[in-house]
Amino acid sequence: MLKSNLRKLYKQKRNSLTQTEKEKLQESIYQQIFELKTDNISTVHLFLSMRKFNEIDTQPIIDFFRDKGKRIIVSRCNFEDDSLTHFYFEKETKLELNKFGVPEPINAEEADVKDIDLVFVPMLISDEQNYRVGYGKGFYDRFLSECREDTQTIGLNFFSPIKKIKDTHEFDVPLNSVIYPK
Repeated sequence: MLKSNLRKLYKQKRNSLTQTEKEKLQESIYQQIFELKTDNISTVHLFLSMRKFNEIDTQPIIDFFRDKGKRIIVSRCNFEDDSLTHFYFEKETKLELNKFGVPEPINAEEADVKDIDLVFVPMLISDEQNYRVGYGKGFYDRFLSECREDTQTIGLNFFSPIKKIKDTHEFDVPLNSVIYPK
């Protein structure tokens, strides 16, 4: 299938999840994250969940890594060039919703993308080659292309990967792995 069709289909699938189904799926995802080896990780980039799009709740993941002494980094969107700027997300960091309902930091210290050791990436669906379908603006592909070569990238998704996304292109960045409910 093409990205546009997959985007529509998996938005519908995600929105049709009941709260109980979502909680069960999230527990499987959290368990896998909590078992990751993180000794060589200092900074973790996470997306802040958009509740209106029924995204995976990343707050338990943030809490887990904070408890392990890791620094958390989150992003702010620049809609003029579809880029992300990154900020340290401390407990006292205030958030506000941007025009698309994405929570963003407003009083945080800017972080250098080269300092990020691990990135958790949002998605609608991925394929067996770890390419992903997001919301279609390319924010994360541009961001991931700026990361160090040894930065680990892990997609988070409610659904098992499909065989192949037919219309990947040269600017799509495959992830190291994808975590989904087992």
